Amino acid sequence: MTPDIAIETSNLTTSYNSTLVLDGIDLAVSAGTVFALLGPNGAGKTTTVRVLATLLAPDGGRARVAGYDVVGERHEVRRRISLTGQYVALDELQTGIENLEMMARLLRLPGRAARARAGELLAQFDLVEAADRRVGHYSGGMRRRLDLAVSLLGSPEVIFLDEPTTGLDPRSRQAMWDVVTGLASSGVTVLLTTQHLEEADCLADRIAVLDGGKIVAEGTADELKQQVAGERLDMQVIDCATFDCLTDHLGRRVVHYDRSTLTVGVATDGGGAEVRALLDELDPERLKIARFALHTASLDDVFMTLTGHHTNTTESETAHV
Repeated sequence: MTPDIAIETSNLTTSYNSTLVLDGIDLAVSAGTVFALLGPNGAGKTTTVRVLATLLAPDGGRARVAGYDVVGERHEVRRRISLTGQYVALDELQTGIENLEMMARLLRLPGRAARARAGELLAQFDLVEAADRRVGHYSGGMRRRLDLAVSLLGSPEVIFLDEPTTGLDPRSRQAMWDVVTGLASSGVTVLLTTQHLEEADCLADRIAVLDGGKIVAEGTADELKQQVAGERLDMQVIDCATFDCLTDHLGRRVVHYDRSTLTVGVATDGGGAEVRALLDELDPERLKIARFALHTASLDDVFMTLTGHHTNTTESETAHV
């Protein structure tokens, strides 16, 4: 493992009973970057995090975090990592500062140092005004920020964020994105699991698409989109019968579909010649396609092409034709 690699796995496998959950995962995450595991529920994202955080022993393969083996040197790994799970783990009867000071003392920081560190994190996460309020009275976004602040008490080298914005409103989610960006800027390595396509697109330096326990693609957001196509041609047809015929004809060429709006999307290079050829192929009599538009390919298109289905969320787009 080279010094600039914070997380590395090789042929990582894990099973629950007789079900294979991770099927030969290979990862290499550079230090000081945000790396996103993107996939639907059941893809293996949380299991991957549990193995890397030493909460679950793999059945096969190897994994190293911050230079240490997650099985043979798990105590060294735990000294250098932090994990924020899908659900907030705070004492709601205590105030924000009491939660921070309690966890700091559990990390064996002396009283004065614990209070100082708690104050720094309250300021960093914009929680100073709420410091003396009980956590039970916090909003969902405030609880999530405090939960992340607690996870940073020990100044970890690597932090695992398992779907950290689940259940947050758009404003709170944006605030969390700002925090994640700040962590990477400070040199912390962030491994983020998410179902939100926009989240991975905005935050991650690199993305691995996980499906059925396997990594089906990896790269930057732009690289993944280019694997599918530079553009997507969306065609709105006149009725349900035409929609069914068009999707059947296109088969696996379909990268987007929405029956409620009778829209089918297909990959294209965006050039006029190819767009005209597609329209002539699919509607030679020019009677069945009511309108069309070109869009930049999205991560959802990538996922659809690679796995044959969409993730559970959609990504907003703006047509430029």
